[in-house]
Amino acid sequence: MDEVIESLSQIDVVEELYEVTGEFDVVAIVSASDIEALSDVLKKRIMKIKGIKSTVTSVILSAQKGPVCAI
Repeated sequence: MDEVIESLSQIDVVEELYEVTGEFDVVAIVSASDIEALSDVLKKRIMKIKGIKSTVTSVILSAQKGPVCAI
């Protein structure tokens, strides 16, 4: 887990990174200019990290409260 978190933290478009309980182990907030850029980061960087078996992706449609609301 430590190696996965360290590898994810080195990716420049990973804005936030959380170790969590429940169904998933890690939540990463990734910033991408468009869906193609997000797909590229997932395929070429995140899924290549040893220890990552799968990902679940959700796209933020509208921010109601939080750091991105201040942008």
